[in-house]
Amino acid sequence: MMDPLQSLVSQRSSDSGLHIQLHPLVLLTVSDHITRHAARQQQGPIIGALLGQQNGREITVEHAFECHITGGPNGEVLLLAAWFEERVKQQTTVKDVHKDPPLDLVGWWSTAPSTGPDSSHLPLHRQLLQDYNESSIFLAFHPSQVQSSSGAKLPLTIYESVHEGENAADTAKEMQVDGEETRLNIRFRELPYSVETGEAEMIGLDTIAKSSGNASESQVQESTRQAGQKTSTQAELPHQEEELIGNLNTRLNAIRTLESRISLIKSYLSSISSDTESEKDSTTKDVPTALSHPILRNINSLLSHLSILSPPEQSAFATEVLSQNNDVLMASLLGQLGKNAKALRDLGRKSALVSSARSNVPSRRNPALAQSRFEDQLLAQGIGSGRGGGAMY
Repeated sequence: MMDPLQSLVSQRSSDSGLHIQLHPLVLLTVSDHITRHAARQQQGPIIGALLGQQNGREITVEHAFECHITGGPNGEVLLLAAWFEERVKQQTTVKDVHKDPPLDLVGWWSTAPSTGPDSSHLPLHRQLLQDYNESSIFLAFHPSQVQSSSGAKLPLTIYESVHEGENAADTAKEMQVDGEETRLNIRFRELPYSVETGEAEMIGLDTIAKSSGNASESQVQESTRQAGQKTSTQAELPHQEEELIGNLNTRLNAIRTLESRISLIKSYLSSISSDTESEKDSTTKDVPTALSHPILRNINSLLSHLSILSPPEQSAFATEVLSQNNDVLMASLLGQLGKNAKALRDLGRKSALVSSARSNVPSRRNPALAQSRFEDQLLAQGIGSGRGGGAMY
């Protein structure tokens, strides 16, 4: 029985020539998933799928999403097959409308020690190899390298899986005995990768970097203030932080104004209801009322617009979502139908050319057959001898 903590990284380097292009959106998704898992103090492994394209020896990893897991018969970690297939179908269908060629499932990601993947990663990797993609890659995120990382290298490694013998270093030197079967096990080999960034991703990363820098500066200032470390000269706030503070103050004032207006509307409606009840209970007719129909119409209009933000009927909302999903699928099917019609038209044209070529080949090889066909055509047109008059001489 293999030790669960034994590393499965191969001693040999990769000779497949694969190169991985990693997009920043995948890194943000992985970081967000791990951060939420740690903040909520959740237990269990962190699993996700990778979507991308493979063009020859180059694999692009462009998107990632979380995965639901379940326990196997021996306690191993596996994917929920039905949920995973539906999720992959949704992802690839949406990408098919907006991208050509569409994205495919290229691998999965999870956390792993710095020594590499171990036997706990094997069951899920075998499931992907057997059911979805026989050349799946594995992106391992190393939490132990986050604090010690100097920023020059990302705390992750990308592996490919190969089948090797028990001693991969001596496999090439030993000769296999006749009738002896070599036991092959899955081993992981590290692949080179580079970070590929588009224009939209560069803009998003720049905004996130500025926000994270401001947040880190605020945390440092808060910790120094709580520790009682006071400096004689205080540095001025940078321009980005001042802009962020002004934006937050504007939103805070807007929220306070909204709260005061809602309180005013509630107090007005409660006063109307109390005046109506007092008018019904009293016998005198000179009780003043604060009823105003224009104000009530404005309140009713405001309440009617709330249904746009939170629909009262979830069934109608689900029906509309299903309708939009059907429209997207219909657009994809129409595109495929147009491609099939074009291919069918090309096939008909090629078959007509082949048929005409086949009919001309016997006439070229046998001139007598060509002469007989010519005479048959003349007879069919009524020009042959013995029809419509005497002899031709």
